[in-house]
Amino acid sequence: MTATPTAAPVLPDAQTVTSVTHWTDRLFSFRVTRPASLRFRSGEFVMIGLMGDPDPKTGRQKPILRAYSIASPAWDDELEFYSIKVQDGPLTSRLQHIQPGDQIILRPKPVGTLVHDALLPGKRLWFFSTGTGFAPFASLLREPETWESYDEVIVTHTCREVAELEYGRRLIADLRRDELIGELIGDKLKYYPTTTRETSPVMGRITDRLRDGSAFADLGVDGIAPETDRAMVCGSLDFNVEMKEVLEGFGLEEGANSDPKHYVVEKAFVG
Repeated sequence: MTATPTAAPVLPDAQTVTSVTHWTDRLFSFRVTRPASLRFRSGEFVMIGLMGDPDPKTGRQKPILRAYSIASPAWDDELEFYSIKVQDGPLTSRLQHIQPGDQIILRPKPVGTLVHDALLPGKRLWFFSTGTGFAPFASLLREPETWESYDEVIVTHTCREVAELEYGRRLIADLRRDELIGELIGDKLKYYPTTTRETSPVMGRITDRLRDGSAFADLGVDGIAPETDRAMVCGSLDFNVEMKEVLEGFGLEEGANSDPKHYVVEKAFVG
């Protein structure tokens, strides 16, 4: 009688890694299988992670979980995530080494404020992000509702170096060429990347360029107003706070799922 091979231990809420792309020595993206029952709105986040080291005394392992925006749209068969690498980070120091076929933990309870439902109808939508805060917008840019709801979508992305913009730059370039989404986008999309350390066509923090009006001059728009403009913000904590001040200076009010207004900020995700 042949012995049944022992199956590899399965993580709780396990999903399998299908691909990994390293963009810089600090940034990577990866795709995993999607639970058949998972329903989410483009722009939401979930908790993902890996098991920690066994406790020296008990031998038990606890999961190390962090909030990650889903970078893929709600219609995608897989889930995509975009992450920083922190060498001594409890999770990313290990997560950065995953390979196709490996498993991660994915808690299938999506939440978040960067969803269309949290905004009042408007004519122009702004996405403001720093670093890996671009991730939820990678989802929303691939969501048909984004293009059906607005006449214009302006994507800003501020990073320190040019290479850190590549994930977003390539995604937008691919979208413009996409047979289905590309047709919806038409001439509605404006992409405005800036860098703060390395020389690039547009230098400086987006907050400064909004305050001094140079961003509006570059983009050919007449400013931001609550009658027409809606915004979503995702980035470092300092950036989020400063963007709130900038947007409220233009007269915009912060909204929520239960109380749609002019702009929303993702509070749970910092990148």
